[in-house]
Amino acid sequence: MLGLQYFSFEELWTPMFLFGMAAIVILYFYLIGPWREKHDPKAPPATRLQKTMFISAAILFYLAHGGPLNLLGHLMFTFHMVNMSLSYLVVPPLVLLGVPSFIWRKSFSAPFWKKFRFLMHPIICLLLFNFLFSVYHIPIVHDYVMTHFSVHRLYYFILLITSFMMWWQITVPVPEWAKLSDVKRMAYVFANGILLTPACALIIFAKTSMYSIYSDPNVWVTAMGYCVSGDPNRLLESFSGPQFFNLMDIVEDQQLGGIVMKFVQEIMYGAILWYIFKQWFKREHVDDEMPNTNTGTA
Repeated sequence: MLGLQYFSFEELWTPMFLFGMAAIVILYFYLIGPWREKHDPKAPPATRLQKTMFISAAILFYLAHGGPLNLLGHLMFTFHMVNMSLSYLVVPPLVLLGVPSFIWRKSFSAPFWKKFRFLMHPIICLLLFNFLFSVYHIPIVHDYVMTHFSVHRLYYFILLITSFMMWWQITVPVPEWAKLSDVKRMAYVFANGILLTPACALIIFAKTSMYSIYSDPNVWVTAMGYCVSGDPNRLLESFSGPQFFNLMDIVEDQQLGGIVMKFVQEIMYGAILWYIFKQWFKREHVDDEMPNTNTGTA
């Protein structure tokens, strides 16, 4: 059970967060159903695949930030990296592809958004996400963010927004808003992989423990205040620290976390490269699929 039996139902499942994610899913089905029929009946309905992707994204995001994985992420670094991978490498493309284009058009059609258009430049999106993600994994920054709850919420929110901005350039949920050609999108994916590699390598090849919240009981118990009710110091009365819950040596756990991040990154970027190539191939060969109407008569 990885020590989960020592925590309450509320600490494991965060019911309020679950209700919030359920409300978002209900809103999604309202928008693609009754709202579309009333305000944009000519818009193509959401496909079964789009619905599946959005629901999957909601479930994964809940597990990473409100379910057991959130708590496990405070006990083992490996699970922390699983949560980071799900939150910023898996969930954003699923949401962007799962939400039909007509919703994105309606959402960003107001003139208000024009003043922020410069932020959606592909290079800015690329650098912002990878910079924030890499800086976060500098040990002193990571420990500070994880032990200061207001900073934690703000940093995670900004990181989530920038991940959506970065993935927008790749998935392009509204075709006419595309800024990159298919070839440039594939190059963009490779650039993301290169920029994210140093942070993963730093973690994978470190020979000592880098993060105090997984090695120092006093720092760990402060971070646990984010996901347990009452005074988190009570944990030290029953457990020696995070090592009590860790299935591995601290350094091995840290290295496995870096490998998990790199592995998920490669899978997601490989899948999205195939998606882009498939789109490009279809567009390049659309003329071959058209019936030949220029057949002359002898």
